[in-house]
Amino acid sequence: MQIRKATKADAPEIASCLLLAMDTIIHAFIGTKDNAAAKAFLMYFVSKENNQYSYENCWVAVENNKVVGAINCYDGKNLEALRAPILAYLKTNYNNTIIIEDETQEGEVYIDTFGVKSDQQGKGIGSQLLKFLIEKYVVDDKKTLGLLVEEANVAAKKLYLKLGFKPITKKTLVGKKMEQLQIKPAFLS
Repeated sequence: MQIRKATKADAPEIASCLLLAMDTIIHAFIGTKDNAAAKAFLMYFVSKENNQYSYENCWVAVENNKVVGAINCYDGKNLEALRAPILAYLKTNYNNTIIIEDETQEGEVYIDTFGVKSDQQGKGIGSQLLKFLIEKYVVDDKKTLGLLVEEANVAAKKLYLKLGFKPITKKTLVGKKMEQLQIKPAFLS
């Protein structure tokens, strides 16, 4: 398996992977539980530049020349600018003026979401994507890497803690109770 920076051509596969992890959030954004509409919404943004879900902010896991997983991350200080096009689109196209809590902040490279194709789950691809980001951002660049996990998602939290993430605080995101976890260079010493 290879992990590489995503390209615009990867957008359909990235959208499919990310939707696995954020379908309920996208449904809240667009006001319908229609998965085709949710994928179209996500595909629109993944294929564009300068937004929260852009391929520019993604890494992909590739096996046999096929994307099997994708992870989306960006500098937390850019959240407001990256989110602005999404909020504008929601207002214009869905008449939705949703207020979304800030899930990250300056000083953190934020893992917004990631997913592994359903038929590829259980092979450690998600762990490998996370380890890749830890190596790149925490070990090499000496930055803090953070994410949110649903409080009820015990299995995911267990994985993150095993990889060295530590609980920081509790947050709410689009009505979901979340826990913020981070891994910092100091945690690796």
